[in-house]
Amino acid sequence: MKKRNRIPSANTAAINICIILITIVLLFINNNATAQSSKWIAPKDADNVKNPVTANAASLKEGKTLYTSYCVPCHGEKGKGDGVAAAALSVKPADHSSAYVQNQTDGALFWELSEGHNPMPSYKTAFNEAQRWELINYIRTLAKTQKK
Repeated sequence: MKKRNRIPSANTAAINICIILITIVLLFINNNATAQSSKWIAPKDADNVKNPVTANAASLKEGKTLYTSYCVPCHGEKGKGDGVAAAALSVKPADHSSAYVQNQTDGALFWELSEGHNPMPSYKTAFNEAQRWELINYIRTLAKTQKK
């Protein structure tokens, strides 16, 4: 039987291109997940930024309203990182009641909230500065809630 020289068909070329693209995507996803496994650290100058919003009843009420709407799905009602959406995320949400979060300066938390960190979005344009500070004020209450 005579061997035929086969010229790759368009289907074979398309399959090869798909395999290459899938490989590239998987490498990117793996690299992205690895990069996120380390602690999220704000720049040192963020530590010098002071919270201009007093943590009074009105500020805490506004912060809680924002937290309930935007943060609870991932971070959970008590901020433990156990919200209903957390299970579907490749990176576990921060535990806002933890010593790690609570020991950060308000400025560092403000920077993190403003900049975002995949999968958490940036809230720089979604909330004005006062709202972001109110969220920080409310997050500060979560450590106290855990002691009850």
